[in-house]
Amino acid sequence: MSIETAIDLETGQPYPYHRVELVEPDWTRFPGWKDVTAEDWASVQWQRAHCIKNVKQLRALWGDLVDEAFYADLERDQAERATMSMLVPPQMMNTMAPRVSPNGPGSLTEAMYADPVRRYMLPVFSDRRTDWPSHPHATRDSLHEHDMWVAEGLTHRYPTKVLAELLPTCPQYCGHCTRMDLVGNSTPVIDKLKFLGKPVDRHAEMLDYLRRTPSVRDVVVSGGDVANMPWPRLEEFLTKLLEIDNIRDIRLATKALMGLPQHWLQDDVRAGVERVARIARDRGVSLAMHTHVNHAQSVTPIVAEATKAMLDAGLRDVRNQGVLLNGVNADPHALLDLCFALLDGAQIMPYYFYMCDMIPFSEHWRVSLADAQRLQHHIMGYLPGFATPRIVCDVPFVGKRWVHQNADYDAELGISFWTKNYRTSIEAHDPEAMSRTYEYYDPIHTLPEAGQAWWREHGTAPDLVEAERQAAASRLAAESQKTLTIV
Repeated sequence: MSIETAIDLETGQPYPYHRVELVEPDWTRFPGWKDVTAEDWASVQWQRAHCIKNVKQLRALWGDLVDEAFYADLERDQAERATMSMLVPPQMMNTMAPRVSPNGPGSLTEAMYADPVRRYMLPVFSDRRTDWPSHPHATRDSLHEHDMWVAEGLTHRYPTKVLAELLPTCPQYCGHCTRMDLVGNSTPVIDKLKFLGKPVDRHAEMLDYLRRTPSVRDVVVSGGDVANMPWPRLEEFLTKLLEIDNIRDIRLATKALMGLPQHWLQDDVRAGVERVARIARDRGVSLAMHTHVNHAQSVTPIVAEATKAMLDAGLRDVRNQGVLLNGVNADPHALLDLCFALLDGAQIMPYYFYMCDMIPFSEHWRVSLADAQRLQHHIMGYLPGFATPRIVCDVPFVGKRWVHQNADYDAELGISFWTKNYRTSIEAHDPEAMSRTYEYYDPIHTLPEAGQAWWREHGTAPDLVEAERQAAASRLAAESQKTLTIV
């Protein structure tokens, strides 16, 4: 039932809050791990060595508990749709269908098809849209981050903030990855870009730019995932970063806090984080960690343990940046369950939920702006204000905008219009950068029939951009006139 109509009989509220105790699912329920010990599971070396990288390894793990049709569905997706190669650590695999007890051939099939973690980590062909698998405006680098590189891998998009992509790999590859053009291995449908410079040279160029640019105070250290960078190299980069006077905020971006928490529990890594945090504290710099959790199932005791280790080591905060994904968490109850699991169970601050970006083959995950606005409305009031996540749209050429900040919205054509109040690094001499509007597009299958019909007619036309602008301008003018008449 929807949150608008479902009322909990005990609390009288649309969403019933109950504190839930975190549980580590029993990994021995899967045939391939029936002999894995707790010592093995706690080992980061074992976790990395036993990541699932292909359907053959998945068969060895699940066996005939999952029907052959599911494996074929997954293989077809890998061949025809996947923008990210398969890479799932045991920790993440174990949170799929966590409460299902396998008891015979095919017994896991239905649960795996429905499972929210599986739906974004191991997408199958039948998950995807067949009418509009990609939006006509979908692009590999949908946020144009490469266009804003001021050094290879250093994106200067906001006036005071930069994104430093130190490396192009992760401990796990998510199907919806916004950096799918650069991160991970090539797939049959995507030939990945590669960094040209050596890591040591690229990192030196990044640091040099930051020394020369005192207007930058905030650095997101990312990739890829910093958990894939050998700790001595990461510590060296962070130490040099902390020597730059204008840097006041550093954020370490790592999904591995959830996907591979064993990494952050290693003694040498914890000690290294403590050394860097001490320097940051002495210099008055805020050092925090940003992770990426999309469903409450993923929050387990070892994730809470790793988070506590990071906070004990001296990080100012650990925050979560999730992505709104249809079939995963695009539901008020699912979002609130996740936020409370993070906050109550693991001391992780709910921070952002991004609308899924317009990358190829992502339409089955994306939600409309109107739905995102409704979700923001429905989660308000349950969490503390400081822990109520903002739902944001990352608008191409603009950046993060709260979903209610759109300047205009043609809901029939699914085109929202946005403005901005700053220039990116590619617009230093563009006098109209802050006066024009920028577009974001709803998934076409979410539109009313009239809107879908328009896209079927115009969606592949060479002059698509001009056609949609004229159509939207005409419709918005008509709506404005109707409003004036009513008043």
